[in-house]
Amino acid sequence: MDKLVEREIATRNPLTAVPALAVQFFLIPLAVVGVVGLVYLGFRSLVTDDRSPADYLVEVRTGGTNRRWPAAYELSRLMSDPKVRADRTLGPALVKAFEDSKDDDPRVRRYLALAIGRLDPPLPPEAVAKLSSALDDPDSEARISAIWALGSSGDEAVVATLKPLYESDDPGIRKMVVYALGALPGHQQLVTLRTALQDSTADVRWNAAVALARHGSNECVPVLRQMINRSYVEQTVKREVRADADEDPVAEVIISGMRAAASLKDASLRSSVETLSQQDRSMKVRQAALEALREIG
Repeated sequence: MDKLVEREIATRNPLTAVPALAVQFFLIPLAVVGVVGLVYLGFRSLVTDDRSPADYLVEVRTGGTNRRWPAAYELSRLMSDPKVRADRTLGPALVKAFEDSKDDDPRVRRYLALAIGRLDPPLPPEAVAKLSSALDDPDSEARISAIWALGSSGDEAVVATLKPLYESDDPGIRKMVVYALGALPGHQQLVTLRTALQDSTADVRWNAAVALARHGSNECVPVLRQMINRSYVEQTVKREVRADADEDPVAEVIISGMRAAASLKDASLRSSVETLSQQDRSMKVRQAALEALREIG
């Protein structure tokens, strides 16, 4: 009987349970974390890509059908790096690859045009001519990318090439043409931008207003007033947003309008911006409104 009691006490002794508890609550979770970490590092090593722009260009030129356009896409992404953009040897090679892609997958053309447009100005001498030749491309997205790249060139001579494209039936083309014209220097595009203030597509009107604000024209104020009116924008914007996406198309329009208003320093828009800074439901809009108010003065 005494031995049974002793055994029962031993099984209940907390000191004898410590090793089992350590295995259960510490060592096993630690092992799981270690395995997960190893798996993560393994996958990361598979997806990490240290290729240079030159490597991607080789892939664009010589890769298979399913490898060229992803390489062009990655190359366009690399252009966000200021060091890559500043490489003066990269521009001519990009233009040559763009020229050679004329009969290739349209996606290759799109991403190469974006890559060229992201180069630090001035663009290579032949870039404007090659991009201009893509304005008749059968793929509308390739045309839009070429228009954007031409607008990023900073070359005032491009204005004459882009203005006729505003007559397109494609609202996407008109929208990008207006954006590009607004980004380019000079004044010969102002007539087209004023016309675009009456466009049937809201995005085109909004781009025209922002473009005119860049050029210091107060003719855009009525459209800017609509852009910073949340109820109006909510009735107009029809873009669908994924629930897990950190996007707010309505806020984007309002913020663009306020930034344009700030660049104009138009006092007639101040009261609307003040209201947004105090009452809008979006904290991003409120912050942008406060910044705009400082600019307006």
